[in-house]
Amino acid sequence: MAQKKIALDAMGGDHGPVVTVAAAKLALDEIAGIELVLVGDRDQLEAEVHKHNLQQNALISIHHASEVVDMDDLPVVALKKKKDSSMRVAINLVKEGKVQACVSAGNTGALMATSKFVLKTIRGISRPAICTVLPGINGRTHMLDLGANPDCTPENLAEFALMGSILVQSVDGIRNPRVGLLNIGSEEMKGNETIKRAAQLIAESRLNYYGFVEGDDIYKGTVDVIVTDGFVGNVSLKTGEGLAALVNHVLQTEFRRNWLTRLSAICAMPVLSSVKRRLDPRRYNGASLLGLNGIVIKSHGSADMSSFLNAIKIAEIEVENNVPQRISTEIDNYFSQVEEAVT
Repeated sequence: MAQKKIALDAMGGDHGPVVTVAAAKLALDEIAGIELVLVGDRDQLEAEVHKHNLQQNALISIHHASEVVDMDDLPVVALKKKKDSSMRVAINLVKEGKVQACVSAGNTGALMATSKFVLKTIRGISRPAICTVLPGINGRTHMLDLGANPDCTPENLAEFALMGSILVQSVDGIRNPRVGLLNIGSEEMKGNETIKRAAQLIAESRLNYYGFVEGDDIYKGTVDVIVTDGFVGNVSLKTGEGLAALVNHVLQTEFRRNWLTRLSAICAMPVLSSVKRRLDPRRYNGASLLGLNGIVIKSHGSADMSSFLNAIKIAEIEVENNVPQRISTEIDNYFSQVEEAVT
């Protein structure tokens, strides 16, 4: 089996090489058949590589880049003024075919803008979308878009549904994923005209369309794919993160209230530890930028090495399953069916 080669934007995120190189070491230990390219300042990366005794490992290399995209840089700054940034160079390597995927914890807006500019969108896809996986009562759910496209047409949402379905087939091995469209109610008359038209387009496709889903379905696992525009998707995601932080804070506060609650905490520790592992956000880190002619995975900016490792794992799975090519093939098939129906 051919080696899968992945570029890491080693300077991106809040922690830079300290986290990305440590995660790279874990990845080489845990994922068979991969080769990693660390992109960034050579001196800093060599120091971290030596710290982790990786200098003799033939499966890891350094590709120098002289600039870094800061977390508060505007996308236009990253595109026009930082052409030798670690982010841009890593994406260029995907474009040039020297690696098969890129993973970055850098500025989301800059990453999307740069990826779209360099890699371009798959023919038939008008806009890329950000997709991630969320835990649920009955399994897990992939949701898109999560911020790349605040305003969407019905056609955009239909494209997101197709891309999300293909991703779930590839990553989770579900042959016919259930697709739901996020709405303010499950009844057919609910929602605006954009949502209603999108529902019609998805229902007419070959996808396994479940129908409208509501906000509480996101974490129930009602469907395998939830489709929405980037504005609603991002607000929903951040609301979920905020709620998780609130619950964690309340639990800690209550368990520390007095000696009796502290004793209760000790008794409940096995259950609390299990819940923490199950809902650990590090297990779900890594969002796919779908619709591009190449694989780009966005890691959370504050990711630690375990979180960034998960993003690398997602990149490897998408490389293994050739997700962009599968999306391209399905899009071509869709348009061929439309043309046949018209004629």
